[in-house]
Amino acid sequence: MNSSSPNTSRWSDLRIGITGISGTLGKALTKTLREKGAYVVGLTSNQKSNNSFTSDSPNELINWKCGEEKELDNVLNSLDILILNHGINLQGSQTNKDISKALEINALSTLRFLDRFEELLKKDTSQTKRCEVWVNTSEAEIQPAFSPTYEISKRLLGQIVSIKMSNIAKGKKSYLTIRKIILGPFKSNLNPIGIMNAEFVARQILNLSGLNLKLIIISPNPFTYLIMPIVEVLRFIYFRFTSFINNK
Repeated sequence: MNSSSPNTSRWSDLRIGITGISGTLGKALTKTLREKGAYVVGLTSNQKSNNSFTSDSPNELINWKCGEEKELDNVLNSLDILILNHGINLQGSQTNKDISKALEINALSTLRFLDRFEELLKKDTSQTKRCEVWVNTSEAEIQPAFSPTYEISKRLLGQIVSIKMSNIAKGKKSYLTIRKIILGPFKSNLNPIGIMNAEFVARQILNLSGLNLKLIIISPNPFTYLIMPIVEVLRFIYFRFTSFINNK
């Protein structure tokens, strides 16, 4: 991992990995970051993806398989920021197979990425900088998305990330910052009737990260801005309280 700080406005000094690079938001983030001069490493499980090396494509494209996140250690070790953006939405499907698939891809895979990135950072003896992980969880954490498997997996992911953030806050010193991204409906292949534009969402994500916000909310729904911070505070109190009780 190099010595640049993710908090600087000079994006050109950063290596940024993005999962779900072939999706609508992944492409929008890639385009926006590359316009700012960042070096983008695209991580995709879509075997049909190819890097045409245009201004909208990542500087580097790497294929990975769900369950084999550990094979990416060399890549993860080179990043300043890891954006976990991959996921699936199986719409109304509720079969056992689809429930397992949604949980595996949307939640458990992201957890493995988080664990590997954190573990590699702990092993970095130089410890000259802070790295960041940004996790796209979705409004489905707190409200219906008309897709039960998507909602269940995203709520699990949201709680996992909240626990991780609580544990980092509890530590005396940490070189990892986790940002949770809560997005409302934006137009994409998974949601063709989304209200927001993906490039607008990508720009806002970068703008709000520059304010050093740990909770980044972009939504046309005003209630999300009210409810989500309350949920996070209550989770934080609950996690810290149970940790205190169990360690007595």
